[in-house]
Amino acid sequence: MAIDFSKIPSPCYVIEETRLRNNLALIKKVKERSGAEIILAFKGFAMWGVFPILNEYGFKQATASSLSEARLAFEEMGAPAHTYAPVYTDDDIDEIIQLSSHITFNSLGQFERFQSRIKASGKSISVGLRVNPEYSEVATTLYNPCSPGSRLGILAENLGESLPEGVNGLHFHALCESDPTELQKVLGSFEKLFGKYLSQVKWVNFGGGHLMTRKGYDTELLINTIQDFKSRYPHLQVILEPGSAFAWDTGFLVSTVEDIVENRNTTTAILNVSFTAHMPDCLEMPYKPLILGASDETTGKPTYRMGGNSCLAGDFMGNWSFEQPLKIGDKIIFNDMIHYTMVKTNTFNGIKHPSIGIWNEKKGFILLREFGYEDYKTRLS
Repeated sequence: MAIDFSKIPSPCYVIEETRLRNNLALIKKVKERSGAEIILAFKGFAMWGVFPILNEYGFKQATASSLSEARLAFEEMGAPAHTYAPVYTDDDIDEIIQLSSHITFNSLGQFERFQSRIKASGKSISVGLRVNPEYSEVATTLYNPCSPGSRLGILAENLGESLPEGVNGLHFHALCESDPTELQKVLGSFEKLFGKYLSQVKWVNFGGGHLMTRKGYDTELLINTIQDFKSRYPHLQVILEPGSAFAWDTGFLVSTVEDIVENRNTTTAILNVSFTAHMPDCLEMPYKPLILGASDETTGKPTYRMGGNSCLAGDFMGNWSFEQPLKIGDKIIFNDMIHYTMVKTNTFNGIKHPSIGIWNEKKGFILLREFGYEDYKTRLS
């Protein structure tokens, strides 16, 4: 069934079930052939309305970066979380312990502060340390956890000859929408700096950023890289925790042209969505999203900058060209707007949060959630 955009409210995030299932099938294949455990990172995708679909493919665990994410994993996936956060507090650690199977600490100070609380709980928690491999090819500093002076991960020079008693695993994260060749280089640095500790642990978490569902990604190289690592350390469980890979290119954001503004040589189509509130990675990364039926700026074609509906002066991107001039009421469909969108949205200016839905090829559009004034108000006091 072709997507009928007239049946979808605007604004609305829509995940295409078929595309999601295609991604899950590929990730499952990588998991089975590589022997690695692959779990969903909520930081990139936490649309719990589709967790039953993930469950069909054997994805029943998630990695959490906060108490709320750990609770979501426990309540909606039905399994304790692999939890890592840059910092834990006295207020949240006891509940995190109850909701987690793995807890990874960002520093030795945090480990020493809370290890006794884990022991006192009586729960069998697998404890890990996040380490800094000091190598990353992530070009955007905002997303590079290995940049000089990074607060994320323990440096090898700050560990002794052996790991603290009670540590079961090591965790590194140095990728962002990366290729397996970059993983190989990170692994080389990781093994050089931390290889002497690998006989002392049971698992190594390779973190996220493995964009295996992107077109052109070499999944065979990823599988071989994992298998090669496991052949050198057969006692280790390897864990990957991608976020974007699960939801990559699985859906879109429907918006509507509400006004067209001319300012000398710039024409802006003002939409009923916001880049800063609803597509923040476009401004933070930054990157220019694809729009259905549009192209990059082309001489001779009607060309527009897209403007958001917040009062932030920089809430715009552009330019795109269209076959026909835009008019008020036209739908603008931003492609690939499921990962790192809903998890990062905000209610700046109190503007309407997009609805959330699924497109099923047999049933058509299924609305999961609408948002209104109370969602804005209850975030404040």
